Amino acid sequence: MALPPKILIVGGGVFGLSTALSLSQRHPNSQVTVLEASPVIPNPHGSSVDTSRIVRADYSNATYANLAAEAVERWRTTEWGAEGRYTQNGLALVYPAGKEYEVTKNYVENSYNNVKTIYGDEVEWLPSKTDVLRAAPAFGSQLNVAGGYVNWGSGWSDAEAGVRYVKQRLDADGKVLFQTGELERILFDDTGKATGVVLSDNTTLTADLVVLATGAWTAKLVDLRGRAISTGQAIAYMTITDEEQERLAHMPTLLNFATGMFIIPPRNNLLKIARHAYGYHNPKAVPVPGSKDEKMEVSLPETGVPIPLEGEEAFRDALKQLLPGFADRPFVDSRICWYTDTPKGDFIVTYHPNHPGLFLATGGSGHAYKFFPVIGDKVVDALEGTLESGLCDLWAWPAPQDSAAFDGTEDGSRSGAKGLLLMEELAKSKKARRGSVL
Repeated sequence: MALPPKILIVGGGVFGLSTALSLSQRHPNSQVTVLEASPVIPNPHGSSVDTSRIVRADYSNATYANLAAEAVERWRTTEWGAEGRYTQNGLALVYPAGKEYEVTKNYVENSYNNVKTIYGDEVEWLPSKTDVLRAAPAFGSQLNVAGGYVNWGSGWSDAEAGVRYVKQRLDADGKVLFQTGELERILFDDTGKATGVVLSDNTTLTADLVVLATGAWTAKLVDLRGRAISTGQAIAYMTITDEEQERLAHMPTLLNFATGMFIIPPRNNLLKIARHAYGYHNPKAVPVPGSKDEKMEVSLPETGVPIPLEGEEAFRDALKQLLPGFADRPFVDSRICWYTDTPKGDFIVTYHPNHPGLFLATGGSGHAYKFFPVIGDKVVDALEGTLESGLCDLWAWPAPQDSAAFDGTEDGSRSGAKGLLLMEELAKSKKARRGSVL
């Protein structure tokens, strides 16, 4: 179907930029504007601005596996992955021993069956710890794994470089306008139709269609209680020697969904360790969108803070298994990466059911980046009403969960404690470090 002439995309990350690129190609007569809070793209606080992101088709859900395979092919064979933006090193998806990890084992087995169908001989089942260490010899023999598989067709992407590449493409084409400003609220007319946005400086931008690609900040703009929650995920970095860089650079990424820990091969003597977990919550009281006096409590991003001691200790424990010689080495930097988690890890790519003219492209749940080359086309399909039924069902406006009990995504890929409060954990960290000095 035809789209309206004036489209405003809020957010210059993966969902926003990829949608802008697809719109500029498929609807050249529409005036497309991207509103971004940061004066520069990539936004240094964006969840997609990082040294690396896993690029895999390794999903227990066949629909995501097949869509990711499309994206991986573009990372492999087109300009998307050129100039070091994509490296194919393989992914070892593993699970520990124990009945308590049956959910994780089932995820791994289902994922194996899906990618074996796609990649054939590039995928190898690893029935024992010995086999895992054969596929990933750089890791320590103390590794607590019972088995898994390796998919040599997977890889990783330089996430910041990928975002920069798309921004440069859009700038070169000159079909999309960019504007800097912080969104305060969405404008609605008397019927509830979205007509634009109000910025923090009271500037008004009008549009026929507003696309919210605002990631973890969406929770204060649209009432998503019980449908999505913003969670902070721990990431840390350490410097390594030239010899260590050479030894680790070509290993497969190791991902253990039972612990959430993963290490992507280093580049430029910088090693990253991260955790895919239930994450930290950061509750804030904000106005209910569209109301005058009503307040709601939602988790929102807190930028510029280090990881709590809880996260650092978890990384140290993981390194004792993964890379024992690195376990006591100082971290040179750490950050909190903010996910927009949905109950089952599905994206939200749909029109708002109560507000015509408002479309959401969010709910990345920590696994959206790999789809960068294809997600924009799927968003535009959804805007047009032509999205294939499988994705349409997965990405529909979700039924609400009990928001009091909704701690994060439950898709078999999360780990760690639930309900950790970021500011409480940071306060504990400060107290513990002060006590150790005294």
